[in-house]
Amino acid sequence: MSSREMKAEMRAERLALRDAIPTDTRIEKSLAMADHAGEAIAFAPGTIISGFLPIRSEADIRPLMARLQVRGARLCVPAILDRQTIVFRELLREAPLVSTGFGTSGPGPDAAVLDPDIMFVPLSAFDARGHRIGYGAGHYDRAIDRLKQKGMHPKLIGIAFDCQEVAHVPDEPHDVSLDAILTESGLRFFASWIG
Repeated sequence: MSSREMKAEMRAERLALRDAIPTDTRIEKSLAMADHAGEAIAFAPGTIISGFLPIRSEADIRPLMARLQVRGARLCVPAILDRQTIVFRELLREAPLVSTGFGTSGPGPDAAVLDPDIMFVPLSAFDARGHRIGYGAGHYDRAIDRLKQKGMHPKLIGIAFDCQEVAHVPDEPHDVSLDAILTESGLRFFASWIG
């Protein structure tokens, strides 16, 4: 089985497990994430943090994002411009939300586009080394690469439920690993996290 086939199989298995979490349990697990990380992530006021508004059975990190905003973070969420490109639009309380592609919603095209310093990354599966499997479209991989080409090195925090952990994600030299993972059990930092 090829690496791509193994990833596809892991993605399907772990998303099925995530989908099976009852809605009320998913809410409780999401609130636990906010409790674990709301004060534990160090950043200076004005730091740009990209989150996301949940789709399907994703964790709802809006309570966490609200806590970080109170601490001085500038928030943004992804908008899919085309099959290849996402940008991060500033999320302000008064801004109306529109469809932003791939089933997501967020601020419209008049919102400021920001380059995040810290990124909350949704995913299908992850392992204890910080390797992840996304949803298969490569949007985040390309967005991270564009930021690195600008000389930026955003901290990447994966967002998942414990049931999405696998023993080993097949990885290749070009794969970008996470700096931390946040689940309902807590915030785990990997060796790549500095500062």
